[in-house]
Amino acid sequence: MARVLALVPDLLFGSRLQGSLSAAGEELELLAGEAPLRARLDEGPVPAVLLVDLTDSELDGAALVSSLREQGLLAQTRTVGFYAHVDADTRARAERAGFDLVVPRSRMAREAAQLVAGLLDRAS
Repeated sequence: MARVLALVPDLLFGSRLQGSLSAAGEELELLAGEAPLRARLDEGPVPAVLLVDLTDSELDGAALVSSLREQGLLAQTRTVGFYAHVDADTRARAERAGFDLVVPRSRMAREAAQLVAGLLDRAS
């Protein structure tokens, strides 16, 4: 199973993340929605990193991560939220929700492998 999960509804962007992480030697499992994420967390193993697209209009990523943290489902998982760089409110909500890292989507596109590597190093 992948050590990195991504909650990303945009298949093109998800493929870009997969390519970047694959080149860095990491496997990324893409999920689209809360139900598949919860099912994956229930079946295990616990992912080391969870990436969440905060621009998804169908999902409140900040509320979901906050809820999963409260339930203890992300106790061993580092989280990265990425948002549209002009959306300061989404960034603030994600930070309050307890994301380990919140970055603009453009930075995620450029530095996904480095950001994940840094979180994996911190998790070790």
